[in-house]
Parts: sequence; structure tokens; C-alpha cells
Amino acid sequence: MMLSVRRDGEAGPDGTGTVLAAPDAFKGTAGAGQIADAVARGAAEAGWACDRCPLSDGGEGFATVVAGAAGEGGWRETTVSGPLGGPVVARWRLVETTAGPEAVVESAAASGLVLAGGAAGNDPVAASTRGTGELLVAAARAGARRILLGIGGSATTDGGRGALEAVEDGGGLGDVEVVVACDVDTGFLDAARVFAPQKGADANQVAALSARLVELAARYRRDTGIDVAALAGAGAAGGLAGGLASIGARLVPGFEVVAAAVGLRARLERADMVVTGEGRLDATSWSGKVVGRVLALAAALGRDAVVMAGSVDPGWRAGLGSTPVPAVVDLSRRFGAARALADPAGAVTEAIRADLLARRVTDAG
Repeated sequence: MMLSVRRDGEAGPDGTGTVLAAPDAFKGTAGAGQIADAVARGAAEAGWACDRCPLSDGGEGFATVVAGAAGEGGWRETTVSGPLGGPVVARWRLVETTAGPEAVVESAAASGLVLAGGAAGNDPVAASTRGTGELLVAAARAGARRILLGIGGSATTDGGRGALEAVEDGGGLGDVEVVVACDVDTGFLDAARVFAPQKGADANQVAALSARLVELAARYRRDTGIDVAALAGAGAAGGLAGGLASIGARLVPGFEVVAAAVGLRARLERADMVVTGEGRLDATSWSGKVVGRVLALAAALGRDAVVMAGSVDPGWRAGLGSTPVPAVVDLSRRFGAARALADPAGAVTEAIRADLLARRVTDAG
């Protein structure tokens, strides 16, 4: 890995540069904060300073990342319906802001695929977003004037029907502003085809779920006047985003919400290089995901970038567009798939330490 080092960031303890650790979660193996910590340890061992900046695009870890940017505190727990109907305890946050009380909620905490036992344990047709709707009602009843909802990692493809039923049963949300941080830009009618197989659906179930989404889109258009089929990102979380948009929620790219909350651009301007990453690097990494957006910003600011990935798909460059090809570390190839899955943080620390030390030798030469 060849990395040119700028000298306009805060210097490390021995005159080296500063690394901005800005990863997404490695789904199912390590959170974004854990990976950022791993980068920081490797950088420190190599004599570099590090600015920890864990990120999310609205999916796994959204609430934790946004909460961390504002300071810990305000966490609450509410028992809601899980994706397959059983009770789950969902954690969410309520804090005071200059605009009034704001809640940060994550749909995965109520309707997540992990809660259903993964794809193997899920019932992709029956899985419901009802618990997410119950969380929205709980936040509104607690006094939230604005709700930031991160969606991603869901077990569901119900078009948001369960969530809307829960909101209606709970008496509605009043004039609470709901902002949905979408982790993809997939359309409502494409949600089953694109995501349902990842949630355990076979071909027949995908067809049935697609038909159900068509019916729901027609119902939402008839009942609310909102054409969810025309909204970018409405297919996020199996159409949950579209369902909520039909009752007035605003859909926004999740990365933008998080980047603004953590002050990403200013922090990258102060760094010499950025390390980002995710569990699997593939062609979808460039469609609004953390890795693609961080790399684009790094290129615009003239900063070097490294991607740490648990594994790398052979077709990962598809969709890269004009973004410069980054340095990529495939942890599975470098350390073996078993360690990449069992100890991704340790592998990241080791890789960062070795590569930054190698960079120092190159610079000195």
C-alpha cells in the first residue's frame, strides 16, 4: 500500500500524520466504534495520531453513532413487537436540542434481521415492522418533536404496513417531524427483488412479496395521495421508508445525516488520510453507502484513503465511477476468512500498524 503523507494535519507523537478512522459497522461481527478503536490502536502503535469518527449510513449502529456525536446520555428502553411478533426490548435515545426534544431511533432495534435469527430463522413473508411503529409512538408520547429514524438491517419486506398499523393504533404521531435516514436509494417496488433474498426469501416468496408491494403502493397512493413508487429510497428496509413517507415522513440519505452530525468534512480536512471500511466491499458500496461517500469526499479534499474490508467481492470496482481507486485491504485474504470473521478488530489493528510503519520507512527513504 503506497500512501503519500500530507503535513497539514495534527502531527502524531513522532512527527507522522493524523489518521481519520471513519468506518461503517462490519455487519454481524463488529460495530463501527469497535473498528474505529481498532484503527486507533494500530495508528498509535505506528506512531500516528488518530481521530475516531465511526459512521453509519442509516443502517446498523445509526443511533449509537449519532448519539456518540452529541454525547452519551438520554438512552431509553421500550418493549415492542419483534419482527416475528415476540416481544423485544429496543433501545433508543431522547435528548433536548435547541429545536426541542429529539429522538434517535433505529428500526433494527425492533425489526432487525438479527432479532429474527438471521436469514435462516426468519419468516420473510410474515416479518413485520410493527415494532418500529411502536417505537415511533413511544418517542412521540415521550415528547419528541423530531424523530430521526435510521433504517437498515431489517428482517422485513412489508412495505411499512406493520409500522403504519402500530402508529394508527397508537393514536398517530401528531405534528412530530419524522426524518427517515435511508441507507439505500432502492425504489419501493424493487425492494423485494433486491433485498428479500438476503432475508431468507426464496423465488416464490420474492414474487409474492413483490406483488404485495405493488398492492401497497396503490393503496398508499389512493389513501394519502403519495406515490411511494416514485420516491428514491422508498424501498429501504423492505419498503418501510415508503410506508412512512406516505404519512408525511421525510426521506433523506442516511450518510448525510450522520456526516453532518459528526462534522465529517471538517475533520477530514484536518487529517492526513482516512481509513474507512465495511464487512464486505462490493459493487453496492458506491450506492450511498459509507465507504463510497467517504472515498468521494476524500478525493474531493485531496486526502489519501484506505478501505478495510472483511472480504472483497471480485466485482467491487463496478459503480466506482470517477472516484479514484483506493488502497484496499481484504482481511480475509490477508489473515484468512476464519480470523476476519472471529477477530475483525484485531486484524484491522495489525494491518493498520504494519502498513503505517511501512509508510514511514518509505517516507524516510
